[in-house]
Amino acid sequence: MRNGLILILMAVMLVSFCSCKKGEVEEKKMNIEKVPYGQADGKDVMLYTLTNSNGLVAKITNYGGIMTELWVPDKNGKLGDIVLGYDEVDEYIKATPYFGALIGRYGNRIGKGKFTLDGVEYHLATNDNDINHLHGGIKGFDKVVWDAKEIKAANGVGLELSYLSRDGEESYPGNLKVKVVYMLTNDDELTVEYEATTDKATVCNLTQHNYYNLGGHSSGTILDHELMLNADSFTPTDDGLIPTGEIRSVEGTPMDFRKATAIGARVNEDYEPLKFGLGYDHNWVLKKDKQGEMSLAAKVYEPKSGRTMEIWTDQPAIQFYCGNFLDGSNVGKGGHAYQHRTGFCLETQHYPDSPNHSDFPSTVLKPGEKYYTKTVHKFSVQ
Repeated sequence: MRNGLILILMAVMLVSFCSCKKGEVEEKKMNIEKVPYGQADGKDVMLYTLTNSNGLVAKITNYGGIMTELWVPDKNGKLGDIVLGYDEVDEYIKATPYFGALIGRYGNRIGKGKFTLDGVEYHLATNDNDINHLHGGIKGFDKVVWDAKEIKAANGVGLELSYLSRDGEESYPGNLKVKVVYMLTNDDELTVEYEATTDKATVCNLTQHNYYNLGGHSSGTILDHELMLNADSFTPTDDGLIPTGEIRSVEGTPMDFRKATAIGARVNEDYEPLKFGLGYDHNWVLKKDKQGEMSLAAKVYEPKSGRTMEIWTDQPAIQFYCGNFLDGSNVGKGGHAYQHRTGFCLETQHYPDSPNHSDFPSTVLKPGEKYYTKTVHKFSVQ
């Protein structure tokens, strides 16, 4: 009898020990680590690895707030890195089409690099074919070293990045205090939250510029990805990709992605907006019951891997770009050269050139106001 009691006690202790060990292992899965990643502007640059409890991994550097890697499972449970990018920070510094970066002060284009605010005309860098202003200028938020703070929460891990864009930087008015928080949750969601305040009226339109390939960053073309955009209309542009001011219905055009359609199905059709963009590189006006609400903006499915990404946002629009200017000259991770249309972008935003269109949703930020926006990327398989 005594021996039996001893055996029972030993079994209970073993189960308890194993349960504790299992708990410790689970706790270690959700983690954030940092390692040196080089230098920029004489400052130390770090690389942060965020891992959720399901094994998804996001790697982010405080140089440009760039997401260098994003590992998510396919239908067989195999992880794959689904964002284009480089192995070293020096490669991002040297030459990049904004791979994975935070974009500001103004995401997308401002026509002829100028706008008027409170009676003052501001002249910005014309860093887009020497004609228009693009993605914040010569040294936008994608090229600065951000202050970084690690976040550990009950349902995920994250990285808080902050930066002070001083009055006159890239010729924008006002001292703009910016905070961006990346969170990788245990619900397999990647969230990006943006905040900003200013001491002088300015314009602000922040976004994030991942190039995705749900088959894996080195898997080739994205033309077989099936895309749904929750948008009834888009903003046509001139040949410099500056909106004309028209809001045009997608009905009966190659811009209609209200039903999931392969990206390559109509990309080469004889349609003026596609000719101007050399393919898709346009702003879609999102369908919302109420402006400012979180709603589904886009859904992408990659048939071979089964990976699916949904994008939810409170922003009024989304820019869809299908990698028209990739040409193999960007040699990325593992020595892989990114060829034509092997990555796509879905940038949540306000409309391009809004400061010059009074009927577009305003991007003006004034003292005492708080800029806030949130975008959620939900990953799954089917």
